[in-house]
Amino acid sequence: MSKFWSPLVGELKPYVPGEQPKMRRLVKLNTNENPYGPSLRVLEAIRQQLDDGLRLYPDPESEQLREVVSRYYGVASDQVFVGNGSDEVLAHIFQGLLKQDKPVLFPDITYSFYPVYCSLYGVESRLVALTDTFEINPDDYLVPNGGVIFPNPNAPTGRYLPLSEVERIVAGNPDSVVVVDEAYVDFGGETAISLVDQYPNLLVTQTLSKARSLAGLRVGLAIGHRDLVEGLNRVKNSFNSYPLDRLAQVGAAAAFEDEAWFDQTRKRVMAERDRVTEAMTGMGFEVLPSTANFIFCQHRTMTGEDLAARLRERGIIVRHFSKPRIDNFLRITIGTAGQNDELLRALGELTG
Repeated sequence: MSKFWSPLVGELKPYVPGEQPKMRRLVKLNTNENPYGPSLRVLEAIRQQLDDGLRLYPDPESEQLREVVSRYYGVASDQVFVGNGSDEVLAHIFQGLLKQDKPVLFPDITYSFYPVYCSLYGVESRLVALTDTFEINPDDYLVPNGGVIFPNPNAPTGRYLPLSEVERIVAGNPDSVVVVDEAYVDFGGETAISLVDQYPNLLVTQTLSKARSLAGLRVGLAIGHRDLVEGLNRVKNSFNSYPLDRLAQVGAAAAFEDEAWFDQTRKRVMAERDRVTEAMTGMGFEVLPSTANFIFCQHRTMTGEDLAARLRERGIIVRHFSKPRIDNFLRITIGTAGQNDELLRALGELTG
């Protein structure tokens, strides 16, 4: 611990991102990146920006991108907030909307950045246990709170809460902000954005890192009531007025405009997810129902830690969490058909 650190820094337990290995031959199934590249329209939009204009600051309001997003989801542009990845959007949400007199509620098994933000911004929190089948029970969130946040589908479990149940949570907390983190919703779920005009306490976040193959551009968004978005803008403009560069803005807009590529690639991921799930179930794995671009699974006899280590020896990287309740599980990103074949072949050898 450095003597120059503030007391807060010494107490932080930072988020640990998925490993980005430097191995030569690698089947990388640990960080939920899309196995298919971005739309060619995205690449062309970025190329057209590679000129003298880069000397100028980007649009601080990302107006073009927000207009594209608003048309796509049928909301007003002033209901759309964008930031440098959904992680930055979520950070502003914790600081600007969820720091209240009562604790914010989120699942005990969920995106591990949530408790990090609570520590960083001094937000009181209370973990709500998932059910024995790793599902969110809406009734558990109908108690006094300073806000509610959960991913849907949840991560790392991949389990999905139907929109009617999401609405129960939102409707049951009229005096609290309810944040639905939809990083993976495009792989078979239904967005809650259709509810934002009905519920002024609802904020929905999304990312272009997963279904739109743009993890390298870092673009996230939030959609909700104008008052919520204005609160986020006040935080943003007190932190960084230019969160999205010129390339990210035009690339993200083009990704939304090329719906055919988006639809084609996400359906390929979903089909491969079903194939991998069926094959692994036949090998003795319990695979939780997933509506994400990954699966969450455990084997009936082998430990998750052992399986992850032995897959790594074969050049296949998956994610293992050494945490209570899930320390025997693996989170495996759905790759291309070829990558998935290599995974299944290795698992067959290890468990057969």
